[in-house]
Amino acid sequence: MRMTENPFVTNGYAGPAYFCDRIEETKTLVDFLTNGNNIALMSPRRLGKTDLIKHTFNQPVIRDSYYTFVVDIYATDSFRDFVNVFGKSILEALKPMGRKVWEKFLDVLFSVRSEITFDISGNPVWGLGVGAMTPPQTTLDEIFTYLRNANKHCLVAIDEFQQILYYNDNKNIEAELRTQIQRCMNANFIFAGSQRHLMSNMFLSPSRPFYQSVVPMGLAPIPFDRYWAFAESQFAKNGGRRITQEVVEDVHRRFMGVTANVQRIMNILYMQTPAGCVCTKEMVDPAIDTYLRMSSEAYEALLRQMPEKQRNVFLAIAAEGRVKTISGGNFVHKYRLPSVSSVVSAVKGLMEKDFITETDGEYYVYDHFFILWLKSRGII
Repeated sequence: MRMTENPFVTNGYAGPAYFCDRIEETKTLVDFLTNGNNIALMSPRRLGKTDLIKHTFNQPVIRDSYYTFVVDIYATDSFRDFVNVFGKSILEALKPMGRKVWEKFLDVLFSVRSEITFDISGNPVWGLGVGAMTPPQTTLDEIFTYLRNANKHCLVAIDEFQQILYYNDNKNIEAELRTQIQRCMNANFIFAGSQRHLMSNMFLSPSRPFYQSVVPMGLAPIPFDRYWAFAESQFAKNGGRRITQEVVEDVHRRFMGVTANVQRIMNILYMQTPAGCVCTKEMVDPAIDTYLRMSSEAYEALLRQMPEKQRNVFLAIAAEGRVKTISGGNFVHKYRLPSVSSVVSAVKGLMEKDFITETDGEYYVYDHFFILWLKSRGII
């Protein structure tokens, strides 16, 4: 794992020394995975699902006895993309283990063998171009052939799994994946997703292929007391810095314990606290302002890119905070939105683009920094 001067990591899993708590969740994942279960891990974005998965895979009981693969399909928009990312993720995970290990994977990839090249060190490079994989179903069969016959049990985490519902080139992908997974006794799967309504429909609806095929698991924010203990120890480790409980409590409360947001501000506070000094509550607002100032152009661009109807609904939801009756007349009239049907259509588009999310029937903007930026500009 990499070393970092700033212990509040904001760009991925850096190892157990920089990972806060999740002791019970990690144990739960380890126990269920090592006892042959598949898991649907569902929670809003930015709570640390991906890092929790990587932390779980880094536990000795798993790291030493299993092959582990994390397949992030967030940026995919087709079945072909899915298979491409799936294969590439497996190859990248196997490469550090040596030629004998990754050769066993390449040996089954008849459909794409001509597209795999080798670098100057003799390591394989997954370089499939557009249209190179024909048909992708064949390559998927080969990938599962490898998983079924690997010399170690395999654990596969598919991140942002709800993305498969947006593929237009394969409307039967749920059923096809379910069939492949049922036949694959040498692998278990974590299906992680942030759009809880879509994930719930996939795994909890009796009419869907994945019904009763997983153990459903949610993820809540890290409790304040545990994050406070983590933050205090991280400040003290490097340069004898200190931070007051009041500061951590303030940041944790403002961002409702959302891990990524809290970490972002703690990273800046640590950076702005000289060695041997104390981080105080007066430093919190300037730290938030620093991040908003650096993010301003990105937020301006996002707002400009939204179609007008979506932008108006987005701003209304941001101003309201949480909206339960999204198609209710009161909400529509309060923010002078054109019609209930246009609001419903706009919400669908905003959900697909991840500008808003839904939890327990309430819609809200998941990026709290975006809301703060809108307020700082007087837009809401």
